[in-house]
Amino acid sequence: MGRVVVALGGNALQRAGDHGTWPEQVAQMRATATALAALVAEGHELIVTHGNGPQVGTLLRQNELAEHELPRRPMDVLGAETQGQIGYLVEQELTAALVRARVPRTVLSIVSRTVVSARDRAFAHPSKPVGRYYTEAEARALRKREGWQMVYDGARGGWRRVVPSPTPRRWIEGDGLQKLLARDWGAHVVPVVTGGGGVPVVERGRGVFEGVEAVIDKDRTAAIVATTLQADTLVILTDVPAAAIGFRKPWERWLGEVSASEMQVYLERKEFADGSMGPKVEAALSFLRSGGRRAIITDPPSLGRAMRNETGTRISPG
Repeated sequence: MGRVVVALGGNALQRAGDHGTWPEQVAQMRATATALAALVAEGHELIVTHGNGPQVGTLLRQNELAEHELPRRPMDVLGAETQGQIGYLVEQELTAALVRARVPRTVLSIVSRTVVSARDRAFAHPSKPVGRYYTEAEARALRKREGWQMVYDGARGGWRRVVPSPTPRRWIEGDGLQKLLARDWGAHVVPVVTGGGGVPVVERGRGVFEGVEAVIDKDRTAAIVATTLQADTLVILTDVPAAAIGFRKPWERWLGEVSASEMQVYLERKEFADGSMGPKVEAALSFLRSGGRRAIITDPPSLGRAMRNETGTRISPG
């Protein structure tokens, strides 16, 4: 038994093909919450973090549709809004699941900020697509009016806005939560933190922070959370049961028990896609280099079995 940080991917909240309705998200989170509650019932101390891609995309679209009547809100504010929205959903469904599992806890969502460097190269080279697809005429107008950087997605036949995705440096609320967990909070509380990678901020002076238009990779921030809170295990939940080399190729091989050094070789060989499994593997290795004991990559239905070393990709130091 030990302290476990679980990073929920988008599939834990919204399945591919869903329309993003609230009932759909509730149903999906309810299934995920059952698996999370089982960890607590087995004696683990749980901390939850989550993505926010579909939800922040919805808010960006609402910004556009309402721009003739209401002022736009910047991306850092939208990130904070999704932390409240998704945190509420996790609180609702996980609280109920913990009661059903007869291990009641207070599920506590914390609006979390993540510090990035104002000199990060990502600000000069935006790369993270956000929001909906636009026509060429719309993209041209948005470049001129809003100063947005746009890229063309040939597969989808449309243009999308791209924003910086800087490297997370520090989770501001982390030290405070670590002190509270040291006072035996973990036996009574399940914290929900750094949603969507945390609200991106830069430091302008001692204790003075300013939000920036960016999106932080939530798995990289999850590694910082796990390290800051001295977790034993970092679990990254995604939409496949494990990581694979040769993914979707005739020689595809799913990875089970594997060492960090072996995963580093696969990473350097570009076995893991930059926009999907790559950041998850990088986050797992970062956590292990910082003293973590184990990192797991799996999907929500396989979570319990992966924790028992029966399935999933289980990465050990070395």
